Amino acid sequence: MKRHICYLIPLFLFWIAPIIGVAADKKVGSAVDPYDQSKVPLEVDAPADFKGKKIVLVAGRQSHGAGDHEFFAGCAILSDLLKQTPDIWVVIARDGWPKNEKIFGGASALVFYMDGRGGHPVVMKDKEGDRMDRIQKLLDKGAGWVNLHYAVDYLPEHGKRVLGWMGGYYEPNYSINPHWDATFRSLPKHPITKGVKPFVLRDEWYYNMRFVEDMKNVTPILTAIPPDGTRGTPAAKMYPGRPEHVAWAYDRADGGRGFGFTGGHFHRNWADENYRKLVVNAILWSAKIELPLEGAKVAFDPADLNKNLDRKGKGDFKPILPPEMKEPTK
Repeated sequence: MKRHICYLIPLFLFWIAPIIGVAADKKVGSAVDPYDQSKVPLEVDAPADFKGKKIVLVAGRQSHGAGDHEFFAGCAILSDLLKQTPDIWVVIARDGWPKNEKIFGGASALVFYMDGRGGHPVVMKDKEGDRMDRIQKLLDKGAGWVNLHYAVDYLPEHGKRVLGWMGGYYEPNYSINPHWDATFRSLPKHPITKGVKPFVLRDEWYYNMRFVEDMKNVTPILTAIPPDGTRGTPAAKMYPGRPEHVAWAYDRADGGRGFGFTGGHFHRNWADENYRKLVVNAILWSAKIELPLEGAKVAFDPADLNKNLDRKGKGDFKPILPPEMKEPTK
């Protein structure tokens, strides 16, 4: 009997091996590739009969290390969040500027999340001319203007114009960009803060921004007191202990709206509900969408932090985890 079993075991393994192999392949194949960006639709415009609001998100080129400046993955997350509000059509473009600029047409809000300063895609001139001139025409029609993180950084010669778009900007050698734990103990009454509770979060919160004179038509949205040791420019050092505005809303003279948000360095922060609700509220507000009392819906699966990432470096992939939750101290 034992001899027969010995003969049968190899035959059984020979028969079962392909099944095990197929099962294993399916398991491997079903794992989410964190760098697969192919499922994110690009530059798909709204149908001709669409009656809602169109929002265009423009993600910058690959930047910084893994988990930082994840512009494309961040825009993919924002797209999913914005779509939780009815009658919204979201268009995503990548690499700093759309291949088909016609997608800007009819947009209720333009959102730029990318590297800025001298290489800012917004300030470039191309075969069609000056991009800032073309953006001005869109804003003149009432489109909202939103800049996230590094996108708020402009050279002074460009910043002077941006002041009219969103009321403030990061000016090199004047503003400062440290990493610090910002404690937002109170929030102003504003549509952007609907449903948002005080929170604490570490990010690269820029501050000492260059604002319009007398802060005219600017509403500070997020304000905190940074450690004085982070005041790295002469201008910032002049105000030790001063509360600093790191996000703001702007009511433009033409009736349009602008929003500047200096956070957005760490991709993990999208897992913080207050953080993402505030940004989504702001984008919808800039598009002149009425927000409910509880703010926009921003349901989120933390697993999405590890989707649509840019491939950076050659090391093993390290999953991005949500930030540590902290409560503001009184």
